[in-house]
Amino acid sequence: MSASSTPGHSRLTKAHKLSIAGVATLGAAALAFSLVPAGAAQSESQTISAAPVAWTKVVDGAQAQAVQQHLSVQQSVAALQGKKADDAAAVKAKAKAKAEAAAKKARAAKAAASRSANRAPVFANNLDGWIKEALHIMKREGIPGSYAGIHRNVMRESSGNPMAINNWDINARNGIPSKGLLQVIAPTFKAYHVKGTKFDQYDPVANIVAACNYAADRYGSMDNVNSAY
Repeated sequence: MSASSTPGHSRLTKAHKLSIAGVATLGAAALAFSLVPAGAAQSESQTISAAPVAWTKVVDGAQAQAVQQHLSVQQSVAALQGKKADDAAAVKAKAKAKAEAAAKKARAAKAAASRSANRAPVFANNLDGWIKEALHIMKREGIPGSYAGIHRNVMRESSGNPMAINNWDINARNGIPSKGLLQVIAPTFKAYHVKGTKFDQYDPVANIVAACNYAADRYGSMDNVNSAY
C-alpha cells in the first residue's frame, strides 16, 4: 500500500506549499518590524521630515532678505526723490517770496509817490501864496531864507506888485531894468534861475526864488538884505 493512501493524512499540494511560505514570510517581516526600537523609528521619521522643513526655512530666508533689500532700495530712492522735491519747492518758495517782496516794495513806492503827489501843497495866488511856494522850492533846493526876510524885501522893492519895473535907475539907463517882486535884472535872473520855475522875470515865484538864490550867494541869505542889493 502507498504512503499517499495512509489514513488520517492528506497530501500537500503545490498551492498549499506556496501559501505556507507566504505566511511564514509575512510572519518574519512582522516579527522583524516589531523588534525595531521605537526611538530609532521615530528618529528616522524626524530625519525624513526635517529635510523639507530646513529647506523651506532657507528658501523663505532668502526670499525675505531679497524683499528687504528691495524695500530698502525703494525707500532710498523715495527719500532722494523727496529731498529733490523739497529742495525744488524751497527754491520756488524763495523765488516767489523775493518776487512778492519786490512787488510789495514797488507798490509801496508807487503808493508813497501817489500820496506825495496828492499831498502837494496848493498855494494861493497872492503875495502870501507866492512867498510860501517860493520857500517850498527853496527848501527843496537848499536855498536859505525866511518868510519874514522875503516879505520885508518884497515890500521895500515893489510893494508886492509882481509887474513892477524900475525905469529910472542906473540899470534902466543901461537897458536892463529891474523887474518883479524883488526887482531882479535880466542877467541876474538868468544866472540864478532855479530849474522847475518859470523862466520869466515877472513870474512872482520864479522872481523870488532867483533873487533869494542870488542873495544867498552874495549875502548868505535874503534875511541879511536890508536895502538895495
